[in-house]
Amino acid sequence: MRNSDAQTGGSPAIPSRRAIVALPAAMGLSLAISSPRAVAGPRGPAAARRGPALRPVAAFYGAMPTGVTISRSGRIFVNFPHWGDEVPFSVAEIIDGKAVAYPNRQINEADAADPARHFLGVQSVVVDASERLWVVDTGRIVWADAPYGGPKLVAIDLATNKVVRTIVLPRDVAGPHSFVNDVRFDLSRGYAYLTDATPDRPTGLIIVRLADGAAWRCLDDTPFTLPEPDFVPVIDGRPFLNKPGAAPGTPVGIGADGIALSPDGTWLYFCPLSSRKLYAVRTSDLIECREGRRRSEPMVRDLGIKGMSDGLEMDRAGRVYGGDIERKAIVRRDLDGVFRTVVQDDRLIWPDTLSIGYDQNLYVIANQLNRQAAYNSGHDLRRKPYHLFRVHIGVGPARR
Repeated sequence: MRNSDAQTGGSPAIPSRRAIVALPAAMGLSLAISSPRAVAGPRGPAAARRGPALRPVAAFYGAMPTGVTISRSGRIFVNFPHWGDEVPFSVAEIIDGKAVAYPNRQINEADAADPARHFLGVQSVVVDASERLWVVDTGRIVWADAPYGGPKLVAIDLATNKVVRTIVLPRDVAGPHSFVNDVRFDLSRGYAYLTDATPDRPTGLIIVRLADGAAWRCLDDTPFTLPEPDFVPVIDGRPFLNKPGAAPGTPVGIGADGIALSPDGTWLYFCPLSSRKLYAVRTSDLIECREGRRRSEPMVRDLGIKGMSDGLEMDRAGRVYGGDIERKAIVRRDLDGVFRTVVQDDRLIWPDTLSIGYDQNLYVIANQLNRQAAYNSGHDLRRKPYHLFRVHIGVGPARR
């Protein structure tokens, strides 16, 4: 591209108690924005579809995106992790059909010598209730160890497009092998909740007190945050395995990944990626999870089988949404505790991050993650473009 910076609340539902369990102690980008007809996708009988229309919003012809978030005014932000693709910048706003480095080019330079002031390995972006864009940085470039100052949360004021805060996660909370994945904010109570999806352990949840940036971990290496043992899903008609070469593959073991917060802030929902289960825990338990603050371990509720999900999202009515990667679908846990299909479409090849906009649309990144070379005997089977879709759900986001 010629431009060097351009690339083409309702009442919450209390989780139903299917099971209550006490714990033991212890990724030149080119992007095209167009009307739904302008973005190519499967057509005819081969395109299995179910539910309301899935509308294309953006097509990405460069690096693979993972995250998306929508502001109150409808601004769209996306991110691109450093997983081996050429990534000119990690965070972008979609403007006039192009992805533009956000908030500026300089902060997007992956400078590991000054990690606290540069984006190194951005995994997700989230707009909070006060219209600030928060950037979740793993601090890891192509899985190299994260330097101190790399794992962090960076807040950008959308009114001024300026960085207004950086919270560097302490080394004992997010170390060199951590992989902070996604975040939800409760500004009313003053906390942020993150998942650490590292396959290297510990895998668990991170709680950040926004007033002073203090952070601590909870539910590390429990059955609820760890990958399900020997979990081998079938995606695109083949087993999803770590298989970088000709040798037989091994299970992909990724723990706590997706995360969502109830409209009143009392329940945090989460799921391991290598699992089909959904769990919930009281946020009060997580807040008290600091050493010496609790006499017993938090209680986790098993909410049943929803399908294999990467991202989770919550609407104002208290319903939880998640991808169902194996079925190329999005599902929703309704207030009666039943999981129902929202939309199923062959174009949803690895539904990743979900984000609900104030336009009452659910946005989803479909990035073909399972087609990367590491899972296909060294052959990159991804076919560009990657896509951002939306589907109308008739309700807004649960931001507080």
